Amino acid sequence: MLEVKNVTKLYPGSEKGIKNVSMHVRPGDIHAFIGPNGAGKTTLIKAVSGIHSFDEGEILIGGVSIRDNPMEAKKKFACIPDNPDIYEYLTGIQFLNFIGDIFRIDDQTRKQRITKYADAFEITDALNALISTYSHGMKQKLVIISALIHAPKLLILDEPFVGLDPKASITLRTFMREICDQGGAILFSTHVLEVAEKLSNRVSIIKDGMIFAEGDMDKVVKEGRTLEDIFMEVAADV
Repeated sequence: MLEVKNVTKLYPGSEKGIKNVSMHVRPGDIHAFIGPNGAGKTTLIKAVSGIHSFDEGEILIGGVSIRDNPMEAKKKFACIPDNPDIYEYLTGIQFLNFIGDIFRIDDQTRKQRITKYADAFEITDALNALISTYSHGMKQKLVIISALIHAPKLLILDEPFVGLDPKASITLRTFMREICDQGGAILFSTHVLEVAEKLSNRVSIIKDGMIFAEGDMDKVVKEGRTLEDIFMEVAADV
């Protein structure tokens, strides 16, 4: 579903960035991506999403190159950033219809999906209000719904649970599993290590712009240890 092959992205005049990073997110995977602040998580996510160019390597989404064919690749995934910066002068439903227009979702399908997700996240009654009146948590829910309505095969999330109440977090986890059960995949970055360990079947740990460890969660996190134990060892050396 997602193949990152030997990708390097360094910022001008700096050694900061990612170096020769490879990662494979398979259909059905919930793949956690963790590391200390400044390790390169957001840089890689932005490269995968087509926001950042990269210096070397290749990124394929569903077999399509994000560099060579970005429009086709972007049809296959959705990305939820860590900060929901959206058009505050629109109402919630106007924003969702705007996203629906971009992905050319027909009216009936669009209505069904908006109803499904807005009801699940309990913001149906707020959809006719201006986004400027929304709380941070409501904006986060709206962004999540906008990411789901075109039924992406790959969902990329950067700190998706920040700002969500416990019920909304459980709802999001349910939909993440639903995507994977239907043959899709999830890549998500989080500092909530307990959630990552329980929710994910795969994990990649990044340190100083390079992959420190990657594999099945139950093999990376061996008996008698937790993901938090491993993370603290990595962070202690930063």
